[in-house]
Amino acid sequence: MSAEVATSSMIESKDDLIHALSNGSKPKDKWRIGTEHEKFVFCKKERSPTPYEGKSGIQAILNTVQEKTNWTPLMDKGNIIGLKDPKMGASISLEPGGQLELSGAPLETIHETCSETGNHLKLLRSITDEMGLEFLGLGVAPTWGLDEMPMMPKSRYGIMKPYMEKVGTLGTSMMFRSCTVQVNLDFASETDMVQKLRTSVALQPITTAIFANSPFIDGKPSGYLSYRSHIWQNTDNDRTGMLPFAFEDGMGFERYVDYALDVPMYFIIRKGEYINCAGESFRAFLDGKLPQAPGELPTKADWEDHLSTIFPEVRLKSFLEMRGADSGPWEGICAMPALWVGVLYDQTSLDAAWDLVKDWTAEQRDQLRVDVAKTAFQAEIGGRKVGDIARDMLEISRAGLASRARKNWEDFDESVFLHPVERALRTEKTPAENMLDAYHGMWGGDIERIFTERLF
Repeated sequence: MSAEVATSSMIESKDDLIHALSNGSKPKDKWRIGTEHEKFVFCKKERSPTPYEGKSGIQAILNTVQEKTNWTPLMDKGNIIGLKDPKMGASISLEPGGQLELSGAPLETIHETCSETGNHLKLLRSITDEMGLEFLGLGVAPTWGLDEMPMMPKSRYGIMKPYMEKVGTLGTSMMFRSCTVQVNLDFASETDMVQKLRTSVALQPITTAIFANSPFIDGKPSGYLSYRSHIWQNTDNDRTGMLPFAFEDGMGFERYVDYALDVPMYFIIRKGEYINCAGESFRAFLDGKLPQAPGELPTKADWEDHLSTIFPEVRLKSFLEMRGADSGPWEGICAMPALWVGVLYDQTSLDAAWDLVKDWTAEQRDQLRVDVAKTAFQAEIGGRKVGDIARDMLEISRAGLASRARKNWEDFDESVFLHPVERALRTEKTPAENMLDAYHGMWGGDIERIFTERLF
């Protein structure tokens, strides 16, 4: 029996899977904020993606961070692929094309989140400046083709890549050429989870519009303001999308488990080795009938791994993940979680947000997701423009943050982090549209300017 199986409790029935989700419920005073952000690392001189190997490679960055922080290295077949903070729970991980991700610690306020992000970026810059490397804050790599992207030595990616190529047209672009900002938020109960899940799924395209920051692909305008969102719409329909069942009667932890059981698997891990189970059924695994592990029942770790390979616009684990925003500048990394905390962590604000979206149909929600990728604030749903809905969402969030009254040493509450959202709505221009204006204007069509103008 492998170490993973030996140390992770066995799953014997669907009830165990349900419990793994419901166990995340916690009282409001225990709710936390976990912010994740990804960024492209590139060679300043060549303006090319950074390889894993070499004295100025991703491996060297991780090794140096480990030396400076004493975080625990995460290994895959002898290769360092991430770091874990043993005290606070934050981690640094690698996306397939070398995108570096900070998965932040569960923190109490956005003030702490922004400080965490700033300290992380300063640490990286203290290392990478000498290496001649820079960080790009965009939702999609603007010039690099898929054949130019390195592949990080994580075993799971060797399984995911060929499967992605079978089930969607842009899955490999998702893996290698996209970056996002996410926030992980808590719930108090099944009822609270359902209201938050429904509200946040419906509003996810609104945040896609607000933070749209990926207008280029292959060195030219793509025709989209969030090409990252377009990529996700063409990745794998079995594991992405707007969760229409979440709005049906009877929604709860069990219904999400039923959905997750029907999402095809990617892998299991045994004796430190990734076993390819791409396309197999977790239901069969639950019955001891997984062909790659006949007679074996899954463990809690297997279930957690499986949940991590499901990619809807909002993902349920023992918390809720908001997944709709492009990566962007430092201020955006703080603004995105602030917006969602204001909406979801105050009951009056949550009720007001649900009132905004409760009459939208599944068809309208799906179409909105498609439309905002192209036109952002100009898209419409229910006879209203997204820009107007976003203004309502902003005011709801501002009220929720004021109600939380989590202030910093200067006596500012968390609404101070909403300034980038306020600016975008005041000018009626997304970050993507500002970039396109520069590209067609002061940049003179020179896409290379992006490598100096859009750095962290």
